[in-house]
Amino acid sequence: MAEATDQAALDAADIPSEPVSETSKYDRSIIEGPLGRAVWKIAWPTMLTNAFAGLQGMVDHILVGNLVGYRGNAAMGISYQIFLAVIVFIASIFTGMSVLVARFVGAGEVEKVNRTVYQAFLVTIILAAVVGPIGYFATPYLLDFVSSDAGVKAEALPFLRVSFVFAIGLMLFFMVSGALRAAGDAKTPMMLGITMTILNLILNIVFIRGLGPIPGFGTTGAAIGTSIATGIIGIYSIYKMWKGDWVINFPRGGGWAPDGSVIRSLFRFGLPTGFQGIAMNIGGVLMLYFIGSLAQSAAAQAAYSVAYTQLFALVTWTAVGLMGAAAAVAGQNLGAGQPERTVAAVHTAARFGALGSVFLGLIFFFFPQQLLGIFGMDDPVVTEIGVQLLRVLSISGLFVSTALTYTGGLQGTGDTKSPLYISIVSQMIIPLGACFAISHLWGLQPMHIWLAILAGHITRFLLSFARFNQGKWRNIAVDIGSTKS
Repeated sequence: MAEATDQAALDAADIPSEPVSETSKYDRSIIEGPLGRAVWKIAWPTMLTNAFAGLQGMVDHILVGNLVGYRGNAAMGISYQIFLAVIVFIASIFTGMSVLVARFVGAGEVEKVNRTVYQAFLVTIILAAVVGPIGYFATPYLLDFVSSDAGVKAEALPFLRVSFVFAIGLMLFFMVSGALRAAGDAKTPMMLGITMTILNLILNIVFIRGLGPIPGFGTTGAAIGTSIATGIIGIYSIYKMWKGDWVINFPRGGGWAPDGSVIRSLFRFGLPTGFQGIAMNIGGVLMLYFIGSLAQSAAAQAAYSVAYTQLFALVTWTAVGLMGAAAAVAGQNLGAGQPERTVAAVHTAARFGALGSVFLGLIFFFFPQQLLGIFGMDDPVVTEIGVQLLRVLSISGLFVSTALTYTGGLQGTGDTKSPLYISIVSQMIIPLGACFAISHLWGLQPMHIWLAILAGHITRFLLSFARFNQGKWRNIAVDIGSTKS
């Protein structure tokens, strides 16, 4: 009945609809085949993409650590924390987009899929044009808040400004990758991500160290290389969607103006995720404030940047891949009217995440000094603090990886508000409250901060697991209406 209504509306508007046969381009095994295979089909390309991107980030830190010193590592770490606090909020519309795309793919509504993707593209362009100038002028004030070390801030200032001004390429990559995965195609974003990472790696080496007539820019060179590589992939993605070669494309025969009904739905489901991202990243920025207040702040920030931002990414690569898989498979099956498959898919993803995090946790616990040494972390104070952190993270990873899969299940089914509230409690109230209390009662030490992070991760798992199993997501309605003339 819904399809007939949509077709009637299209006929009345004299706008050609997407051929019904186009639904065959969607992978129906996600809603019909074995769940373990469906989850893994979406997860492994995302994990591999994240691994390549993470390795590139590690190479950046290795180069900067050996050429600039640990203050360069600290500068990149705090810059990424600030940058992500902004980008994650903007990227929230991609979660809203993914909720809509997964539901519409599950229901076989091709026109709504493509209309959603195009409207997300328009909003991305507008927001990127706003963020660049604001980020450029706000950078010095943001750095003053998170670091008291003049050397770290001097390295971070140009790096962060370049990242803000040229953020559009990265934002487009996130948008396209999210849409493709929600539609069941995880291999195309994998190839885009690997290509972008290879370009990024080559360009970063060139701009960090210098090559021939190209001077070396040190820490800033990493931002320059990343901006060029993401810009190339962003332009290519626009071309492919315009041409119509992918499972998601720009719509044919419809209007090109902003569509209020779609944009409202994007923000309805996306904004809670944006605020969740802000809560998490503000929590991270405030955590940097506490780290910066330590007696050996530069050493602690360097250890945090390498151990948490880079090495712990080995856990989050897997977890984020499984979170995306849980969201896509859960959303598509709910769109196809199969909520029990949604439940089973998310539990399956959680089991995968637990196995991976246990394996990596053993490496973190028994080989922390060797891992830190790869990044040039040979300063005794930095090494001691980093070893403490890695051993705490060896336990923390189990809770993070499973919590993220249940977050994916909630978001994929349209419950994007619960993860927001959970993040406020687990990423802000618990760890920051603990740091504040300890700093005033006994005096803050690095180990106190690391244990506060662990407490937050445990809380996040417990709340996410409980909320998903309540099953209230079963009754969330998703629609954007029919095409308007």
